[in-house]
Amino acid sequence: MLVLDELDRGLIHALHVDARAPFTLVADVLGSSTQTVVRRYRRLYAQAGLRVVALPTPGSSGTHQWFVRLTAATRSAHDIALALARRPDTSWVRLTSGGTEIVAIIHTAPAGPDAHALLLRDIPRTAGITAVSAHYLLHTYLGGPTAWRGRVDALDADQEARLRAATGRADTSNPADPATSDAPAHLLTDADRLLVSALREDARLSYAELAAATGTTASTAARRLAELRARGALFFDVDIDPGLLGVTVSSLLWMQVAPAHLDAVATALAGHDELAVVAATTGPTNLVAHALCRDAEALHHYLTRRVAWDAVTRIETAPVLRTYKAAATLRAG
Repeated sequence: MLVLDELDRGLIHALHVDARAPFTLVADVLGSSTQTVVRRYRRLYAQAGLRVVALPTPGSSGTHQWFVRLTAATRSAHDIALALARRPDTSWVRLTSGGTEIVAIIHTAPAGPDAHALLLRDIPRTAGITAVSAHYLLHTYLGGPTAWRGRVDALDADQEARLRAATGRADTSNPADPATSDAPAHLLTDADRLLVSALREDARLSYAELAAATGTTASTAARRLAELRARGALFFDVDIDPGLLGVTVSSLLWMQVAPAHLDAVATALAGHDELAVVAATTGPTNLVAHALCRDAEALHHYLTRRVAWDAVTRIETAPVLRTYKAAATLRAG
């Protein structure tokens, strides 16, 4: 199994700071050569599932997001999860709870005759599914543009500042709360969608490659991307197998929190190093979190000592057995 060293971790952290930072800059910040950094990137891509992708923010894409939990027979769960992962309107497809539950995020249009076709027509007609629970995602407290801290613990503040200063990027480690922002979301145009579609496959494509994918010029692609980044219409995500970062236990935590305490609890959870995602949803459980822990004992310690609050009236822990799709990329196998 591949073992990450300090340079690998520094490269991953640097890509979180600026996904499109030139390798020459990354190498300078890490105190290495450009050739070595490029070689490490290619190795992580081939052996560790490293992917750097761009995703539109929900407000800019004009879509809604749903956490969907499907209960299926063990013999059919794999095929159903794989079919969901292959769809362009899904992300984060996982098999949990002993191999009988599939959890996925489904992106739907806000209106139209086929807006909820997957939820209302396709899933109910799928053989092997015995139960469906859909939870509308109301607000994300941790996740998306905010990286899990286990992936961003290699660089110091000065190194991060050098990366941002050289590329003119702002610090997005604590993004503004969109729920309280007065600025309207920038709705993607057809030209924007072509650009984002290309970046969804590989956010490090050159401007010449982006121009070829969108039928424009390199200067036009560069200008459009800069505008989208400035308007907060998209964000970058870095995906890598968490097992390489010392994680052996991955679990979804479905929580029931008293509504009066929901915001305070979610905000506090968003500061926990063990969590990669914290989001408020509709449904009988109104808060979902994704825990990444060193081992089962560490998860037990977290649940019994760090989340044992009176406001959290119920926690359902669903161990993740397999990830079929991450932010936008299918997992091999």
